[in-house]
Amino acid sequence: MNRVLVVGAGKIGGAIAQFLSATGDYRVTLIDRDEQGLERTRLAGVERRRVDIQDARAFGHVVEGHDIVLSATPFSLTGTVAEAARLARAHYLDLTEDVASTRAIRRLAEGADTAFIPQCGLAPGFVSIAAFDLAQKFDRLRDVQMRVGALPVFPANALKYNLTWSTDGLINEYCNPCEAIRDGSRLEVPALEEIEHFALDGTEYEAFNTSGGLGTLCDTLDGKVENLNYKTVRYPGHRDIIKILVRDLRLGSRREIMKDVLETAIPITYQDVVLVFVTASGWRSGLLTQESAARKIYSQTIGGALMSAIQITTAAGICAMCDLLVEGKLPQKGFVRQEEAKLSDFLANRFGRYYGDAR
Repeated sequence: MNRVLVVGAGKIGGAIAQFLSATGDYRVTLIDRDEQGLERTRLAGVERRRVDIQDARAFGHVVEGHDIVLSATPFSLTGTVAEAARLARAHYLDLTEDVASTRAIRRLAEGADTAFIPQCGLAPGFVSIAAFDLAQKFDRLRDVQMRVGALPVFPANALKYNLTWSTDGLINEYCNPCEAIRDGSRLEVPALEEIEHFALDGTEYEAFNTSGGLGTLCDTLDGKVENLNYKTVRYPGHRDIIKILVRDLRLGSRREIMKDVLETAIPITYQDVVLVFVTASGWRSGLLTQESAARKIYSQTIGGALMSAIQITTAAGICAMCDLLVEGKLPQKGFVRQEEAKLSDFLANRFGRYYGDAR
């Protein structure tokens, strides 16, 4: 039985611990510095410990005795947790969307005896696996477009949005530069720009640049695609209000204030829908062809508790990658990209099945 340390007892960390412990295949320890968070996450068969992460060497002693570390902490702790995993010779997986954190993990993974697999959630994460699978169906690629959103089913405020995951991560997406490939050249583009509108199943959406969602696909597809980009999906009107906050009111440079504003004014919801929409075009058998895949995942009751769609998809993503690692379907050491997982393996997995069928 693999011994797993889940770092972070928030909404996502708690869902990860619940998913893994329910299988009976993992011995799970859940840690957090917040005693109240741990109290809210009482799960049969899960050991809970209060731990305040200070530095990698000290935390490495906490990791010792575990085979795998799954990090569901804020991106500011990513490097510390990953370094501790390396010191303890444990496999490491996380959910970070922060580009700088992923680059730090890549450096840590050099020469490591265990696997380092960042960005195992929804976006980056599953969307990278789905997009790469679609890209491989062409003899020569032209464009790959990735669109992902976690949206309230019942929008009831001017933003047409509710908080569904990390506010720090959300602000990062809205404020940091975005990687892309345009006309065959890698570049950074500003967040909140290049807005577009589309409809799916009769519902109108907007999409715009946000940071981190491409994961490592810029590296993987560099020189193989003309245009590659990632945009976040929202209901129409959301981007304009966020742009006022970030740019006009300059809260992009005062992120703690922006976090306080959002968490004070915008309630969380468990009644949400996750939309994943991937499109690729290129040449196949001499013909310029386009292929798309769309998925919608809704909140549902699991283990007697209502889980939001973003909880389910994010926890399912990292748990599926954990399973694939244990099963030997992923590299066992060094830096591992999301797109190294086969989409067929992911969707056949007991956790990956939560993503359902594409349309």
